[in-house]
Amino acid sequence: MLKSLSFNALFSVGNELELQTLESKPMSENPDAFRLWSPDLASGVFTDRHTASGFGQQGQNKSPHLCWSGAPAGTRSFVLTVFDPDAPTGSGFWHWVLANLPGDLSELPPSAGNDKALLHEDTVVCNTDFLNTGVSAAGGYGGPCPPAGHGTHHYHFSLYALDVSDLFAAAGIPAAGTATLVGFAVNFGLGSHVLGKAGFVATFSC
Repeated sequence: MLKSLSFNALFSVGNELELQTLESKPMSENPDAFRLWSPDLASGVFTDRHTASGFGQQGQNKSPHLCWSGAPAGTRSFVLTVFDPDAPTGSGFWHWVLANLPGDLSELPPSAGNDKALLHEDTVVCNTDFLNTGVSAAGGYGGPCPPAGHGTHHYHFSLYALDVSDLFAAAGIPAAGTATLVGFAVNFGLGSHVLGKAGFVATFSC
């Protein structure tokens, strides 16, 4: 049985046993084994259909079609994150985060980030940096919206395969917490419970 990590254990720096609990192993990022891609972003560049409607952009803010294959054996759920490290915030910008996607899933249809009816009932739409701005859609998606003249931004789509069905119970973090907490959990806190990671990068210039 998986032992849940407490919120305090995730952030403790003084307890050696807690730190040992959080030891992680390298994640497989072999594209032949586990791949994530988008037919809508095959060019590697966002179009107006997928850019934000707000923050100076006049896009349609529709989430792109996402597909994946080769998930590791034992996968029970996925976590999806979309992150812009180029945003002038000092800490990047989280555009879309979904957790507890079912382990037998292999795609998100177009506009899944706009309509919760297109998401599995167990999926958790997590908070992003669009919280309380009115920009993100019902399914949590918020497209690119960099400041005018800020150059090219890189949007990192990452899909994590977990051997647990509930990220929040396993990591001991609140479902209403920040995207950064989710990012910490899948990049370090859950350790070997993250079976693999797949991803791609698309760009947008303004």
